[in-house]
Amino acid sequence: MTRNTVHLPQIKVPATYMRGGTSKGVFFNLTDLPLAAQVAGPARDSLLLRVIGSPDPYGKQTDGMGGATSSTSKTVIVASSTQPDHDVDYLFGQVAIDKAFVDWSGNCGNLSAAVGSFAISCGLVDNSRIPENGIAVVRIWQKNISKTIIAHVPITNGEVQETGDFELDGVTFPAAEVQVEFMDPADGEGAMFPTGNLIDELIVPTDVVAAGVLKATMINAGIPTVFVNAQDLGYSGAELQEAINSDANALTMFETIRAYGAVQMGLISHIDEAAGRQHTPKVAIVAAPIDYTSSSGKAIAKGDIDLNVRALSMGKLHHAMMGTAAVAIGTAAAIPGTLVSIAAGNVERESVLFGHPSGTLKVGAQAKRVDGQWKVNKAVMSRSARILMEGWVRVPSDTV
Repeated sequence: MTRNTVHLPQIKVPATYMRGGTSKGVFFNLTDLPLAAQVAGPARDSLLLRVIGSPDPYGKQTDGMGGATSSTSKTVIVASSTQPDHDVDYLFGQVAIDKAFVDWSGNCGNLSAAVGSFAISCGLVDNSRIPENGIAVVRIWQKNISKTIIAHVPITNGEVQETGDFELDGVTFPAAEVQVEFMDPADGEGAMFPTGNLIDELIVPTDVVAAGVLKATMINAGIPTVFVNAQDLGYSGAELQEAINSDANALTMFETIRAYGAVQMGLISHIDEAAGRQHTPKVAIVAAPIDYTSSSGKAIAKGDIDLNVRALSMGKLHHAMMGTAAVAIGTAAAIPGTLVSIAAGNVERESVLFGHPSGTLKVGAQAKRVDGQWKVNKAVMSRSARILMEGWVRVPSDTV
């Protein structure tokens, strides 16, 4: 007896594969998604997981568009804005690699640089706002954190300019510069410093540090971030990826610090909840400037930077620096008395140039006290963005 097996066809969904800053992701126009995935919920998560190729117990995302790192396992949904005086709404989904999980708890600062370009290319920005030659100012509503981002997108002959001579450490080839402004970057509701302190004593297990306590600056700006001194953990602050990502004990230690920091910041109520909130908060180590050689072989002199920072994303040391974490660094550096500011000399500043594993990055931020609370109107940095591929992404029809 012959058994007839029904093989479901694949469906194709219009999509664009883009690099933004030092990240890559699959971009969608909301109205191009299958109807069930046009609203938040299991159908949308299922689609994005299958597009990226997760969960993958092999950790490679071979059967999807993901690149097996946190910076290449990303998705973006863009739509005409529902907010006054904004052009588009931008929703970011960080897709876990080995788990069936999409984290919607924060923004991706690097991909923010590509949202304006994508929106213009998709016709989501009114033509009256796009010059024939010059800079298109795209007003973006970041839905994950309910914040405004302004992208300054270069335009040549009525189209987005993607090529140029702007070099970004962590990206191999030069491209056109896109200036990105993160307005009122304190993330979420409440104070920029959720504990009310510029430096806290973070209580951690004694297997993290013998004393059971770490100095930490915990800030909500760009993305919730826990900063600790590199030296307190036995690091110099000049480490490259291999030094930490090849050390399972180190990764466990950093995840423990992240979980305890999340509780103290009020993001979760118990450390067990941290596994379900992998994208936020970030954890980073800071140190005074030190000479080192970047991952590309570029010599970074301590006299050329203000401090060194190394940050982890989705459980691994990032190869460069997450854009949102850069906002947190710039904001904290502008506020004397934070660990970031102390590492940078603890002087008033309106910008900071820091070293990361791939090189250096400059971020501008101006801080002031308002009614006893620190406030930053905006943080500014330059990134670049480029369409890598466009067309359709295919997934089995039973995905949604």
